[in-house]
Amino acid sequence: MTPGPGVPPTPPSAEPSPGDARPEVLREPEPHSPLHVITTRDEFLFAVARLAAGDGPFAVDAERASGFRYSQRAYLIQIFRRGSGAFLFDPPAIGDFSELATLMADEEWILHAASQDLACLREVGLDPSRIFDTELGARLAGLPRVGLGPVVEQLLGIHLAKEHSAADWSTRPLPQSWLVYAALDVELLPELRDKIGEILDAAGKTAVAEQEFAAVLARQIPVREEPWRRLAGLHALRHVRNLAVARSLWNARDDYAREIDTAPGRLVPDGSLVAAARMLPTTKRELSAMKEFTGRASRSQLDRWFAAIERGLAETELPQLRPPSDTLPPPRVWAEKNPEADGRLKRARAAVAVVSETMEIPMENLLTPELLRRVAWHPPEPADAAGVADALRALGARPWQLDATAQVIADAFVVPPQSAIEAPESTSSE
Repeated sequence: MTPGPGVPPTPPSAEPSPGDARPEVLREPEPHSPLHVITTRDEFLFAVARLAAGDGPFAVDAERASGFRYSQRAYLIQIFRRGSGAFLFDPPAIGDFSELATLMADEEWILHAASQDLACLREVGLDPSRIFDTELGARLAGLPRVGLGPVVEQLLGIHLAKEHSAADWSTRPLPQSWLVYAALDVELLPELRDKIGEILDAAGKTAVAEQEFAAVLARQIPVREEPWRRLAGLHALRHVRNLAVARSLWNARDDYAREIDTAPGRLVPDGSLVAAARMLPTTKRELSAMKEFTGRASRSQLDRWFAAIERGLAETELPQLRPPSDTLPPPRVWAEKNPEADGRLKRARAAVAVVSETMEIPMENLLTPELLRRVAWHPPEPADAAGVADALRALGARPWQLDATAQVIADAFVVPPQSAIEAPESTSSE
């Protein structure tokens, strides 16, 4: 391949021989070939032209600053194409990606765990029409481990270090070691896609994978109506007034986090907000004296937090203690609450497990556990294969999943006849 500006060539990959102690280790490039992050319009257009001269699908990855920043925007986007090289783009600096989006619109994109990156890519106008997800593909292929490092090691014989996956990618300038990590993530994807594609094709799973990849593209991120209820430890609050204070504190922290673009938990942790909502301090001094109220902004923004507590205490529209929900009870209590559903679920789960093992596809990919629980709790009428298929389809199951599971689930829903068993005669002497 021809590398992009300052990007090292892809290290050679080879099948490891039985005598190899460990796969090849990727090393940093020599100091005379530093990687370069594209930040200007001229560099961007040059990269687009180089990518246009390449061939085949685009390998794409994005790095965010989750846990550091409030936003989930991309702070680095990496793109590789055979014959073109790898290019590292700085989204905040570039802003407009329209020319690149036009170039890539009709080609396949290769991503690993695409659902993690699609939102931040779409935010800058990069939206694929078809993808190959190497993480999902590895699951469907039956590989034992599906992280990028293990899959690359198993299929390409290359050990890929992953020490920068949780880094703060909003850092500027980005260290060279991070850029090497970022470039290698995309340079290896086309070969990895080919290997996984061969396995899927040999197993007759290509159509299955295509349906799953299309489902990833079509999936909508649900919007939570009451996001403050995600506070860790909220279940410890047993009164609506305490919940109102917790809600007010969460909103105050969220507003401030958005304002300064910092992850909310880095300001004041969830546990501190819940502790304050439980204790209901009546003065700022009392709040400040709480040893449970910690975090780097817990004292510097004390006025903000105490004002939130006062608003929660004065709130007239109180939250419900337990809001209406269509969430099913946890399966561990089904035997008590709904024994018939419990029996259906256990029999169906065992039947689906057999299909999972036969097809060498994890059960959670063969059929989402939530879907199986829902049809077991509310079985269709009639509960035959067609009825089960209709119910699963309405819940979002794909055609291949219906073909693989509808009949076995319907069969499992039928309670087997109980055979009359005669009690053995007692042999003890009385």
